[in-house]
Amino acid sequence: MNYTRKDWLLAGLSGTALLIILALLAVLLGQIVMHGAPTISGEFLSGSPTADMTGGGIWPAIYGTVFMTLLMTLAGVPVGIATAVYLTEYASSRSRMAQLVRVAVNNLAGVPSIVFGLFGLGFFVLFVGGTLDTMVYGEGTAPVWGKPSILWASLTLAVLTLPVVIVTTEEALRQVPKELREASLALGATRFQTVYKVVLPNAVGGILTGVILAVSRGAGEVAPIIFVGAANFLPYLPTDLRDMFMHLGYHVYALATQSPNVDAARPTLFGTVLVLLTLTFSLNFLAIIIRSRTRATRT
Repeated sequence: MNYTRKDWLLAGLSGTALLIILALLAVLLGQIVMHGAPTISGEFLSGSPTADMTGGGIWPAIYGTVFMTLLMTLAGVPVGIATAVYLTEYASSRSRMAQLVRVAVNNLAGVPSIVFGLFGLGFFVLFVGGTLDTMVYGEGTAPVWGKPSILWASLTLAVLTLPVVIVTTEEALRQVPKELREASLALGATRFQTVYKVVLPNAVGGILTGVILAVSRGAGEVAPIIFVGAANFLPYLPTDLRDMFMHLGYHVYALATQSPNVDAARPTLFGTVLVLLTLTFSLNFLAIIIRSRTRATRT
């Protein structure tokens, strides 16, 4: 294959852009590791933060982040997959309902995350939680469900990540050859059996890719949970779905902007950032391993 001068120029520009991005990433990660690694210790990972946020540990923030991410995944992923299955396998191409759902999904994907926080505050906390308090405990009582909590924060982030799960699952389902569906139906299988036994197993790799992207985005979001459950300082673990919680991302924001002594809090800040990145990368790596093993068993 003969390459022209324009081809070499394009390849050079693309390679230069790649090197710049990798260099910036290396500098950023290097700074975080260099300043954060000395702070990492057993006491730092298992202790509670101090009131002035200049020392102590971050275990409540780690626990709250993992707990919230698991709840978000359990609430959002099944709904997103079921919606994508309906749109791809059951809904007619002329269905107005399906078209409205797709328009809504596309619009949700472009909404700023802070708007989801306001939605969660208005719908989950004030409307759903307030209605539950009125029905169960009566009017005039102190809010039990109608207050910020880890439950409402998880549901808010589940709504935020729904577009990612739906779109990627739809694409994965479309990649499954139509011949497999036709062969299954020709052998007497029902539509549900075909979707459950044939389509979904062959699309599981792409579906897990969407789950990875959704978990990665949801675990690192800070703006929405400020309104619906994250606490600035909470040196104990949430024991109930109605409790508030600490989050690593929000803790980083608090250390950087609200600490009375920013210089004294800087080691804790870099250590928290390093733990957050490690946790996010670990979740992604675990999901990638599960996806690879699933694809290997299918082949």
